[in-house]
Amino acid sequence: MNKITCVELFHVRVPLDTAFYPSWIPGFPQTENRFDLIRITTESGVKGYSAGPAISTERSGLGNLIAPYLIGQDASNIELMQQRLREISYLGLRSNWIEPAFWDIKGKEADKPVYELLGGKHQDIKLYASTGEVKEPDARLEEVQARFEEGFHSIKLRVHDFDVQKDIAQVKAITDVYGDKMDIGVDVNQAWRVTIVNNAPTWDLKRAKYFADACSDMGVSWIEEPLPMDAYEDQSALRAYSKVPITGGELHSSGYPELKMMIEKGCYDIFQPDAIMSGGISQALATAKLCKQHGLKFTPHTWTNGIGFAVNLQVMLASGFAGSMHMEYPINPPSWTIKKRDALLTEPFMHNKGILTAPNKPGLGFEIDAQALKRYGRCFFKMGQKKLIWHTLRDKGFKATKEIDHNRKHFGVNV
Repeated sequence: MNKITCVELFHVRVPLDTAFYPSWIPGFPQTENRFDLIRITTESGVKGYSAGPAISTERSGLGNLIAPYLIGQDASNIELMQQRLREISYLGLRSNWIEPAFWDIKGKEADKPVYELLGGKHQDIKLYASTGEVKEPDARLEEVQARFEEGFHSIKLRVHDFDVQKDIAQVKAITDVYGDKMDIGVDVNQAWRVTIVNNAPTWDLKRAKYFADACSDMGVSWIEEPLPMDAYEDQSALRAYSKVPITGGELHSSGYPELKMMIEKGCYDIFQPDAIMSGGISQALATAKLCKQHGLKFTPHTWTNGIGFAVNLQVMLASGFAGSMHMEYPINPPSWTIKKRDALLTEPFMHNKGILTAPNKPGLGFEIDAQALKRYGRCFFKMGQKKLIWHTLRDKGFKATKEIDHNRKHFGVNV
């Protein structure tokens, strides 16, 4: 048993060189790569990391909730850790993004990459360049040409216009030139519509079918999330209709139970859960296993930050689909660059002509650059065992604290 002795939370803001305009938040000039980093330390000194994307400081009160759930628990007991995170979610704070940190600890304890612990093998991964912005045809052509010259043979475009003909024209400008040179996918970003800055189009089944027909004529390789994430019946109908594979599943925060239902309903041809946002590594791999049983395909979503990419790389390597599917590689220069995406890592995840070699490092396969964390991060919470005692005394009082401690020792359960 390797007990958790300390929980730390950092809010990280990495300035971008130029503003990034994510297609999924129309009109929003993103000037920083923002995320929250967790560092969990065990009694043997092993440190596990994970990170979840952040808009602002919305997790400022998270530490006082999660630390009492985690300190003193066995970090390598993944089932127990999942149960604790599930309990936290009952209070309205979904925190499955923390789960990979326990796998990081487990891998480091075993001195093996997580994918090896999970039955994967060291191999090369084919990547598809994942753009992040909507662009006019001329600018998009320049972008695709740059990725092609870098060695990518697969790319994902973004469309997000109120006029479906403009969406089609943007895709056609690329397929006319690169349709016989690259596999081209299109992300519609309809699963989770965001209108916090500008209004955004809403697709229905009729529009999705029309777009699917156009994409079939253009030779598009896949269409990603062309309908709302909970439009299960319409998703199934579109998948049955479309000649182009339909993909999705990145942000289903209920995790495996919801994804299982969607697999059984036939919502997608290719499932793309992100282990940071859709239940953690264990649930992502359970989804991959079920996809294989149903004759479907799987490749994880990775567009969060360098740590999120590393987590999902481990998932891909352990999924059984690493040799047959391309994996998402977020890249959108001059704003969203590899350097900015992986700013906290000592070694960024660099590709070689669209190919990435699996990391050999134990755990999740990366090391945190301490100087970069000091530069870009702010520790907003830290609690060890002694601080937990004082916190509980102040929060609950002496009598309740004594009773809680007694009950944990005598009646506590592992799962």
